[in-house]
Amino acid sequence: MIWLTWRQLRGGAVTTAVALAALAAVLALTGPTLASDYSSGITACTRGGDCARFFDRFFDDHQIPFLAVTVVTLILPALIGLFWGAPLIARELEAGTHLLVWNQSITRTRWLAVKLALTGLASMAAAGLCSLAATWWAEPLDKSAAPGFTLMDPLVFGARGIVPMAYAAFAFVLGVTVGMLVRRTLPAMALTLAVFAAVQIAMPLVVRPHLLPPVSSAFELSPANVDGIHMPRDGGSLALTLDSAIPGRTGAWVLSSHLVDRSGRTLDDGGPGAIAVSTSSGPCAPPEQRPETAQAGDHYAGCLAEINRLGYRQQATYQPFDRFWPFQLIETGLYALLALGLAGFCFWWLRRRVS
Repeated sequence: MIWLTWRQLRGGAVTTAVALAALAAVLALTGPTLASDYSSGITACTRGGDCARFFDRFFDDHQIPFLAVTVVTLILPALIGLFWGAPLIARELEAGTHLLVWNQSITRTRWLAVKLALTGLASMAAAGLCSLAATWWAEPLDKSAAPGFTLMDPLVFGARGIVPMAYAAFAFVLGVTVGMLVRRTLPAMALTLAVFAAVQIAMPLVVRPHLLPPVSSAFELSPANVDGIHMPRDGGSLALTLDSAIPGRTGAWVLSSHLVDRSGRTLDDGGPGAIAVSTSSGPCAPPEQRPETAQAGDHYAGCLAEINRLGYRQQATYQPFDRFWPFQLIETGLYALLALGLAGFCFWWLRRRVS
């Protein structure tokens, strides 16, 4: 059975190994340079006392390869489910070769167990190696990532740590299950992709935010969480747009962020929030009305201070960055349970329903 399983798997395994080797070679060639540029940039910006600008520039310069490596890691489990899982039994049922195989000395239960074990382990190993290489290469970029691309954010979370292995195991067993039920290879591949994509979309939107109770808190407004202040030229209310970051909570996954007034009323649903502050005089007056000796930065800081004095705050709900590994472990466990449940169903269906 081991020999037979390898004979059927070796084409896809060799192709995957070659692709992973090519990816690892590219990452190995570019990774040391990336780490060196980050180290030298940190040293220089630390002396100057302003590393925020360096982080923005460094991440922007490497954002395209960062996204490319992340996407490759994310789609590998889907490809495993598509090309390794779905045809595993569907191909046998569609061609009728299962009638010959199951009339030999090996029982259908042992046949399925060996196939699931060996191919499943190969799937997890492939996803694990890809994730390990991507995590090593992207470490400098993960440290300098802009809001929306940090380790806790949905796009990146699924391409780091140990969850890609759980995704691969689930995708593989899902493909096997769908193939067993559909009995046709191409429809099984299409349905596997659709179901796996639906689960992957639902997890960060519906399940992951509630794996642990999120934290809610109010924060003063500062350049760290304010994207811009729009001062009207012809009267009207001053408008403020929040950034997706939270002051002092670097790397947090922000689930919601709203501008609220002193009473807690949300002001920015669907756009910038209107601030009831004087724009004809005082700190938030238009720039041309400030004293000539005042600097633009002083004017911006003074206006923010006035807005804070009036009780305006950022009300945010978030998952802290220090929950990255607890979330990785919990989500890995959930996908492992799903994979085991599907595997158990496959054994039951194979013994009772497939003939």
